[in-house]
Amino acid sequence: MNAFDTVIPALWAGLVQFLDQGLTGASWWQAILVALLLAHITIASVTIYLHRHSAHRSLDLHPIASHFFRFWLWLTTGMVTKEWTAIHRKHHAKCEHEGDPHSPVVYGIKKVFFEGSELYRAEAKNQETLERFGHNTPNDWIERNLYTRHSKLGVSLMLITNVALFGALGLTVWAIQMIWIPLTAAGIINGIGHWWGYRNFEAADASTNVSPWGILIGGEELHNNHHTYPTSAKLSVKPYEFDIGWMYITILKSLGLATVKKTPPKMAYGEVKPVADEKTLEAIIANRYEVMAGYAREMRAACRREIDMLQSGRGDAAALRTARRWLHRDDDKVPAAVRPQLAQARADHPVLDKMVTMREELRALWSSTNATRDQLAADLQAWCRRAEESGIAALRDFSIQLRSARA
Repeated sequence: MNAFDTVIPALWAGLVQFLDQGLTGASWWQAILVALLLAHITIASVTIYLHRHSAHRSLDLHPIASHFFRFWLWLTTGMVTKEWTAIHRKHHAKCEHEGDPHSPVVYGIKKVFFEGSELYRAEAKNQETLERFGHNTPNDWIERNLYTRHSKLGVSLMLITNVALFGALGLTVWAIQMIWIPLTAAGIINGIGHWWGYRNFEAADASTNVSPWGILIGGEELHNNHHTYPTSAKLSVKPYEFDIGWMYITILKSLGLATVKKTPPKMAYGEVKPVADEKTLEAIIANRYEVMAGYAREMRAACRREIDMLQSGRGDAAALRTARRWLHRDDDKVPAAVRPQLAQARADHPVLDKMVTMREELRALWSSTNATRDQLAADLQAWCRRAEESGIAALRDFSIQLRSARA
């Protein structure tokens, strides 16, 4: 047997092993773990760099961190910063109305969930969108000549790298990377995040929190919180909520790689004032979403008490249970099918009717566009007086708490 007879089989065996396991020799489960880790880095790059930094300017990033995220997104998504930023800003500007690039209210949940990436690509070709909403995004040499001009080159290099490292398994690693953003960002956040979940705040749109633990999608699961406070670098607001993106930002901040510009406002309380004044008004308007969320809790509690006190002939328990779920919501968020039950609950229970009426009067404090500051302060004082004289304990206690609010 000559050397040729031994070398060829050895080379062939080596080639087969390389194609099977690549340079790392990783098993299938190890390759999948690596794929999930790389995909998580990608979602962290989207939420920290594209979303919170570029689109909303809620934090500044050191050039080292900023360029790492740009490079990584070029490798793993091929997304262009200006395109993503412009499309997202337009989404907030047109949210749930005609012109929103990816609203399930406009397009339907199935289209946004399954074809969200197609909607994104279509809007990315809209030059009017890019010019109007894509300002203050990178326009340096590398952006113009590589990241934007050759946006598909990065994902091609990622494919080659994955195959070299993991062999045939690298195709699976690359596939997971490629589907992660279309599934999570385009499908779940843009779709489910405006269709199903819980709401901490009555934001003007249909945004929901998909989960209180924002881990898999970098904190973007807290979508209602984000639409309530879009310029906040932190998406969690409740003690039980966790925003892993905020955790990463905190780490970057400690390393001098990030500067946080804004976080959600938090109502401060002090001594109860004899009457609500202009400073009280400032605090209430600045924290109006938190104020209304607190009022909603009082309304749900009032419904619960009415149910507990319900006696035969006093009303319909089913209507009260419906009221407990929907009465605190804005009218345009209440399904038409349950409105008759809400009307019945209000007719049968004057306490609930009064609380709904007072809620709308309270909302008018920050909805008015022509009232003077002095007039609004006087309106707030009158509201507190009526609330405390209403004979309804929930209204009285809520008013007293408002009089302790401070900016």
